[in-house]
Amino acid sequence: MRRSTSVYISLVYLLLGMFGTAWSQEEEREVLPLESNYKDPTTKVWFNTYGKIRVAKRFFWDAQTHFRFQETEATPFIGQIAQVYNRHALAYIYNKKINFSLGGVVRINFNTDEASEDRNVVPEWRIWHQYQFAMPLYSAMLYHRIRIEHRWTQGFAENSEYIYRNRWRYMFRAKIPLNAHKLKPKVFYLSPEAELIMQSGKAVVASPMEDLRLTTTLGYIATPRLTFAAGLMYSQGQDLANGGNYKQSWTMRFHMYYSPDFRKVRNKLPEIHLDD
Repeated sequence: MRRSTSVYISLVYLLLGMFGTAWSQEEEREVLPLESNYKDPTTKVWFNTYGKIRVAKRFFWDAQTHFRFQETEATPFIGQIAQVYNRHALAYIYNKKINFSLGGVVRINFNTDEASEDRNVVPEWRIWHQYQFAMPLYSAMLYHRIRIEHRWTQGFAENSEYIYRNRWRYMFRAKIPLNAHKLKPKVFYLSPEAELIMQSGKAVVASPMEDLRLTTTLGYIATPRLTFAAGLMYSQGQDLANGGNYKQSWTMRFHMYYSPDFRKVRNKLPEIHLDD
């Protein structure tokens, strides 16, 4: 009798476990998408300045300011201001082809959702370090850039808490002169580039790929210390809240690179311009 009772109880537990597992799997299927969902691409316009200010023989101050606009329903192309970046670092020139940087970022995020009743502006904080390597190839220059960012972000909802994430970025870029055999003043250049941005942290569950950026840029070297460039970038990446949703964007980018040097020495700048 006792043996039959124990067998019966075991069967009951087995059935409950099977139904519980099926229920949890069904509930999980309701949460996770069955296939990837690509959102409609948005349009953006970025205006960026990059300053390389020499402060010593081996050091320069990396001063970057970005103004980024994103489309809204009222203004479908340029849109409204979405972010303002202030990125600064102290960089060390190891040699003419290698440099390292360490600094901080203050990014001001603006709420571009016109229907939102949340806050309009929130700050974002970052610490970043970068390792850049340049390689000549015939008349062109190839660049490898590794950038690691430690970021604290906050939503627009009132009293939302900061979340911490790491960004792991690798970019490959080429600069190809078009009307000369090398990169020098009065020369136009073409610059294709690809950058993969991964992320990690407790808030990152199923969305490790934050962004994949593919860009083509046309630039003009006006003087040894001043360059202008413009290009078009396509990007896609996983949504943080749901890794099955992919966001997309087309971005027009306009850049100005300047490299002042107030030291009273000759041959102040490296022969290879290690711009961003």
